[in-house]
Amino acid sequence: MINIGIIGGSGYTAGELLRIIQNHPKAQVDFVYSTTNAGKPITNVHQDWFGETDLVFTDTINPEVNVVFLCLGHGQSIDFLSQNTFASHTRIIDLGNDFRLNNDAVWNEKEFVYGLPELNKDQIKNTHYIANPGCFATAIQLALLPLAKHNVLNNDIHVNATTGSTGAGVKPTATGHHSYRNNNMSHYKAFSHQHIGEITESLQQVQANYANDLLFIPNRGDFTRGIFATLYTKVDADLDTIVAWYKDFYKNEPFTHVTTDAIHLKQVVQTNKCIISLEKHGDKLLITSIIDNLIKGASGQAVQNMNLMFGLDETKGLKLKSGNF
Repeated sequence: MINIGIIGGSGYTAGELLRIIQNHPKAQVDFVYSTTNAGKPITNVHQDWFGETDLVFTDTINPEVNVVFLCLGHGQSIDFLSQNTFASHTRIIDLGNDFRLNNDAVWNEKEFVYGLPELNKDQIKNTHYIANPGCFATAIQLALLPLAKHNVLNNDIHVNATTGSTGAGVKPTATGHHSYRNNNMSHYKAFSHQHIGEITESLQQVQANYANDLLFIPNRGDFTRGIFATLYTKVDADLDTIVAWYKDFYKNEPFTHVTTDAIHLKQVVQTNKCIISLEKHGDKLLITSIIDNLIKGASGQAVQNMNLMFGLDETKGLKLKSGNF
């Protein structure tokens, strides 16, 4: 069995990791680290585990675990790793943004691979260190990578994407609590979201001459989880050709699916899927990309990466179905 440690155990991504690992046939939780909840049952926070476990939060790590997931706030992973040392065999999967960009990928003689399996599967299989992609970045990159492969991203890309409230984290904020989000909608970080950098680097990895603007408007949605992203850009090829590009690009990817039908968010909530819908309007290609921000956008993708790192079928523990109601 793969013994797992979870750091930052009281947040939403940690809760999803626990839910997924609970039913993983090859993995088990060794410890859940939380300084604010040390000594308390994890069911005090993750109430869906009530009746399933007697695990308690701890403020002590086991440095010998096989893999550790860092579910910390952005910018906190380096601080934690600077103060805590793990065995040389321990794989590290960071769900924050400390190591995602090329300039940040090497730290303390550890080289982190950007953990988007549809892009870097071979590298993921051969590394001990993963920088898990951001949630918006995952949905947007999967929507665009087949176009980059065919070198047709030669115009500005317009993106409008809405995320659920869990994307803001578990701590209440002025724009995150129920009375603000309920029956409301707003945008934030227009044209300046932190995920633009990692999206751009991945597109340039596939299409070296990509240099156009990614005009990204992120929105706060009136729902708890999921990302609904619409993108459009000029592409001269016809729809049949474009669909063939996408299906060929993702033909060996178990979680990314392509259609020309209309799609809706409940198709992917509670799953590790990304569904992409394609439409052509004149010379404009409209791409809709949907994921669960906590699963394919975070914890599910992290487990997918773990599976690849340990030579397992990447779908282990991740054959999840949306409730779709």
